[in-house]
Amino acid sequence: MKFLRDVWNELKKTSWPKRKELTKYTLTVIGMVVFMGVFIFGVDSGLSALMSWLIK
Repeated sequence: MKFLRDVWNELKKTSWPKRKELTKYTLTVIGMVVFMGVFIFGVDSGLSALMSWLIK
């Protein structure tokens, strides 16, 4: 029981992000995921084309 009380007390001390900050962070993460997906797709397509060209 003491453990749960301690956990609850620590959660009260936590600084939770405001709605504006949370939206900003979420959009940043989504943007980076999309960017990395496009980047990896581009590199994969380029390497695939290069390998096809080298094999022929």
